[in-house]
Amino acid sequence: MAPLSVCVYCGSRPGGDPAYMADAEGLGRGIAARGWRLVYGAGDVGLMGGVARATQTAGGNTFGVIPKHLVDWEVGKTDLTRYVVTETMHERKKVMFMNCDAVVVLPGGAGSLDELFEVLTWRQLGLHEKPVVLINTNGYWDPLLTLLDHVVSNGFADATLLDYFVSVPDAEGALAALERTG
Repeated sequence: MAPLSVCVYCGSRPGGDPAYMADAEGLGRGIAARGWRLVYGAGDVGLMGGVARATQTAGGNTFGVIPKHLVDWEVGKTDLTRYVVTETMHERKKVMFMNCDAVVVLPGGAGSLDELFEVLTWRQLGLHEKPVVLINTNGYWDPLLTLLDHVVSNGFADATLLDYFVSVPDAEGALAALERTG
């Protein structure tokens, strides 16, 4: 079996809790230690930079994808194993998703939410069956999990929506979940 390619969606900022960066770095080290490939947004800032640097430092393979309008803003990390510059955000998301076997979501903002909801929607529509793991560092995603329960309980999604991802407390939990899938 080929090594996993793990797409990581996460914040381009470090957030207010040092545990967020600790999980990003732990995830990066764990991806490298297992011989897996990191696929991510190619930024060198925030949690994105943390997960990439940790993967690289541990000797891992990195595949970064960034749209040309964010190269300066997110400080495009050009020393990756593979660095791809796209024309648009839509193209970035497509290239990242098409080059992964699984998705992990660390804490993040609107962009991370957009990416998560896109892969959940695609799964709901039967467009993929890739595992999706949500790292709920110190309960960061608790309000989102409550919202998803609310969406289901109010009839706007089938309960199977909640089966399309697994929520774990930390990077080690995410790595263990990925090991079980493949």
